Amino acid sequence: MAVEIPALVKTSRLRSRGGLLGECLAEFLGTFVLIAFGCGVVAMAVAALPGSGRAATPTTIFLAAGDWLLITWGWAFAVVFGVYVAGGVSGAHLNPAVTLAMALRRGFSWAKVVPYWFAQVVGALTGAALVYLVYHDAINTFDRTVPGPKVNGHTNTTFSIFATFPAPYFHGGVWGPLVDQIVGTAFLLMLIAAVIDLRNQAVQANLGPLVVGFAVAAIGMSYGANAGYAINPARDFGPRLFTYAAGWDGLAFPGSVSGAFSAYWWIPIVGPLVGGAIGILVYDLFIGDVLIVRSEMSELPPPGRSTPVHTSDEE
Repeated sequence: MAVEIPALVKTSRLRSRGGLLGECLAEFLGTFVLIAFGCGVVAMAVAALPGSGRAATPTTIFLAAGDWLLITWGWAFAVVFGVYVAGGVSGAHLNPAVTLAMALRRGFSWAKVVPYWFAQVVGALTGAALVYLVYHDAINTFDRTVPGPKVNGHTNTTFSIFATFPAPYFHGGVWGPLVDQIVGTAFLLMLIAAVIDLRNQAVQANLGPLVVGFAVAAIGMSYGANAGYAINPARDFGPRLFTYAAGWDGLAFPGSVSGAFSAYWWIPIVGPLVGGAIGILVYDLFIGDVLIVRSEMSELPPPGRSTPVHTSDEE
């Protein structure tokens, strides 16, 4: 239920937040919510549920597709509520790839791009810190229980709570994960563009975040296993910075596991930025431009027809 509420701070003191500062604060909080719920659901699946006795063993994870569905739907809800939190102030980009795409094709000010990116990364880092604060006992217990290579007592499995890495079938190759991130983020921006395009089959404003969440779930279910579907540079880079400081060291930067992959950290940054630009360009080329032309025509053709229907008198 919507209600009118007074400001916590006197209006005269809030003036500075009416512009870019307020938008960056919204991006910070929205991205914080995104990571707090997104990394939180992975912490549940990887460490908390097994460690709490709610799995077959203290280290049992990913034995069925349902485990992956828990994570994909968790990230979907994380996006939904992050967008609801920040959307009214900043547009809720929550993702440097979205910010770049909006600057390229939707008139978003280039002067705001770097400040948005900074706010998103800091929000993501802070969200990861909160997840660690809540789940560090479960994480440490899991790391102590699991055998195998460790860095400062931490495993790559618990690192996966916070940031991404490629599947072993890539054998440490770069192109497979890079293409995966480009494709996944291209789909994300294509779908976001469709949702916010009022000339298309427009989603009602209050349902837009929900549909974007569905898009993230679909990408995770369809393309998630290759490289963890970061599809968001801030979502990966911010938590990666935190885990580096918290003791995961080389697992975070440069993002290496001996015999598996090395220097992976840049792929979830470059791939999404390239993919986001491609996605919005593809949407505009195939759909956006057509809708613009149709909106300029005095008579819109029925769905499925490329030109208006003219009568013999008009001819």
